[in-house]
Formats: sequence, C-alpha cells, structure tokens
Amino acid sequence: MEISTSFDQGATVSSAQWLAQQAPQVRGWLEGFSVYLRAECHLSDNTVEAYTRDLRRFFSWLGSRHPAQLSIQELGDYAAYLSQESQLAPASVARALVALKMFYRYLELEGVVRDNVAQLLVGPKLWNRIPQVLSPQQVEELFVAPGPGDRWWRRDRALLQLLYATGTRASEAASLRLDNLHLDRGFCLCLGKGGRERLVPLNPQAVSALQDYLQHERPRLAARAPIQPPWVLLSGWGNQLSRHRIWELVKRYATRIGAPEDVSPHTLRHSFATHLLAGGADLREVQEMLGHANITTTQIYTHVDPTRLLQVHRRFHPRA
Repeated sequence: MEISTSFDQGATVSSAQWLAQQAPQVRGWLEGFSVYLRAECHLSDNTVEAYTRDLRRFFSWLGSRHPAQLSIQELGDYAAYLSQESQLAPASVARALVALKMFYRYLELEGVVRDNVAQLLVGPKLWNRIPQVLSPQQVEELFVAPGPGDRWWRRDRALLQLLYATGTRASEAASLRLDNLHLDRGFCLCLGKGGRERLVPLNPQAVSALQDYLQHERPRLAARAPIQPPWVLLSGWGNQLSRHRIWELVKRYATRIGAPEDVSPHTLRHSFATHLLAGGADLREVQEMLGHANITTTQIYTHVDPTRLLQVHRRFHPRA
C-alpha cells in the first residue's frame, strides 16, 4: 500500500512518487537506510516506515544542500521548523529527531559524514500525559454499536472485543493469524514490537464474538480472496484488514455512541490496562500483557484511576 505524503508544500504524493523525484544519491541513501534499520537495528516495519516518512520531510526542508554541510545550528533550525512551522506535537518532533540522528549515524558508517553533529541534537522534553480511556459502560455500548445494518457487523464486533480483551495495538490485531488464535483455551498469541511474542487471555465475551464471526462471516470474506488468507480479520475483499481500516472502524462506532472524537484503537488499549489495574491486577502482569519492554511505560496507567491508589494506600499504609 502506498503512503500519501503531504508536507508543507501542499502537494500530496505517494512514497514511490516522492522517491522517484529525488536525486539518485538521495534515493540510494534512503534505500540503504531502510535496509540498515531492518537488518542491523532490527526495527519493525511500522517503525521503519515512520522513520523514512520523517526523513522525507527532512529532505523536503533540506532542498539542494548536502547533509554533511549542515552545522548543529542549522539542524537546530530544522527542529524549530518541525515544532513551529510544521506544528508537530512534541512526541512527533522527538521521533523525527531520533530518525534524523539514526540517519546521520548511518551516513557516518557509510563514510558520507565525517563529523556527526546530529548526535548533539536534543529533543523536546516530553511530559507524561494521562491517556484517554473509556468507562466500562462506554465500552459495553461500543461493543453493540455494530449491528445487522452494517455490512460486516460480526467482524466489527469481533474486532472491538479483541482490541479491548487483549489490549493489542491495531497493527497487532491486523497481523493476528488463525493459527495464533486458541479459542478453545481462551488465549491468543500476539506479535508485538521488535518481533516479541506474548500470550494474552481472551475473555468469554471476546471468544463468543470471534466464534460468531469465524462461523458466519469470515468464510464469505475468505472466499473473495484468490488464495486462502491466514489472517483472522479480513477486509471486504478477503485480504488482511489494514491497520488504517481498523482505525476507521473504531472511530465510526465511537462516533455512533457519542464518544469523544479522538477515540482510537489505542484508546481501547489504554482502557484495557486501566480497567485491569482498577480491578486489582498487578502492574507487572499488565506490563506483560501489553508487551511493554519497560515497566515505566506501564506506570502511566497507575495515575488514571485515583480510586485504585486510594485503595492501595488504605490497605498498606500503617496510618491510613
């Protein structure tokens, strides 16, 4: 699938079109950098895609100048351009600068850059933001939002149940294969960032929704594909349901129940973790189910539900 790109010039072009318009030297750098990220840094396809998209923005800003000619002050101007003119969020600016630093490291390894000034770049300070979550009542309303009036409503219900029951990312749900689904034993095997696998339990409601979809809708969807598709969630043409389509479906049904406009698949992931902790789950267990490499990433959810903190304080503090 081609990714459309529209930076600050107003023109929208695909990745392949943009790359074809660049000088052979730039094309060689970007192609080599993609291989470097996958083969040596072992980054996921989604991360590589995001970093190369960030670099397309950098080269659009760079113009005819050579990366080796830039000073740290000029790279600082680029960082300011990202936050002020491009109006990117601090997290997006930070990622773009990480991509740039890794690109300069690659150029240094290739002998293109001798003095790697990009390593001196400092990203914006990121404040931990409390993630948005749905209430348990809103989650229940979301589950029944798809109905017989929607073309593939059983698939959509199964998708929503899966996202909330497992806390998977949209990309993980999209790549879930039939042989990773063990409904008889109530769990599925998720493939997360960096190729890390994890087992996540499925609640009875999610198992029921998935069984209903697998029995009544998936065979009709699979029959539309030229070969038997291995994925659990299929598009209307029998292909793998894309991450982008998953985002669209979640937003459609969230809008239908009157949920906030910025609800996304990640909102269900946040809700999954928050509701587990509110119910008394251990932080380490939630970390394992979310697939977080570092527990500090999981700790943000302890701030979402203040009632849990009060319960812990009253239970364990000697003077509570």
